[in-house]
Amino acid sequence: MNLTAVESSLGKIETNLQQVLERRERILKTSRDVILSSSRAIVLLHSKKKKEARAEIARADGLLAAMRRDARGGLSRYLVSPETEFVEASVVESVVVDKPVPDAAKLGVSDEAYLLGLLDSVGELKRMLLVSITEGEVKDTEGYFAMMERLYALLSPFAVFDNVVNGVRRKIDVARMITEDTRGILAEETRRRALIASIERLESKVG
Repeated sequence: MNLTAVESSLGKIETNLQQVLERRERILKTSRDVILSSSRAIVLLHSKKKKEARAEIARADGLLAAMRRDARGGLSRYLVSPETEFVEASVVESVVVDKPVPDAAKLGVSDEAYLLGLLDSVGELKRMLLVSITEGEVKDTEGYFAMMERLYALLSPFAVFDNVVNGVRRKIDVARMITEDTRGILAEETRRRALIASIERLESKVG
């Protein structure tokens, strides 16, 4: 029995698989770096450190470009998580610097990552809204809530694609709960402000 051809094929397959394994290891390491930079960017944006945040987002973007060169074939699935974090950071930056939120093509991300990143950004918008409440920036809170509602309205129909976009239905449900909870917070804040205004008017009359 002559297995020369089999041995030759197995040798090539082993070489190919070893290369895939090496690419996978590089992707996993770089993915952690992208997620870290994106997370740092969001923290910096909440602190109004726009320049530093832009540097972190640019770093994440560059790392993703390197990842995409390695993520050929079945390895492309490893891009979803870091790209999702990158989208979220990009959305928050757009809100903070008051620029239009970029589309998926401009960010260079997959459809799946774009949907998931937009949904994750709803939670960050709530955080920004709560800070605005404590700082008395009423106009900002209205803008943040309007964007939360709009994002939820735009994204909720995508729940039907849960079988092809893993986790999208769950994130849509979370976005709905966050939006409804925020609506309650704003209603309570409106009542609180109205009460304070009434007390101040009464005090001015008494005084």
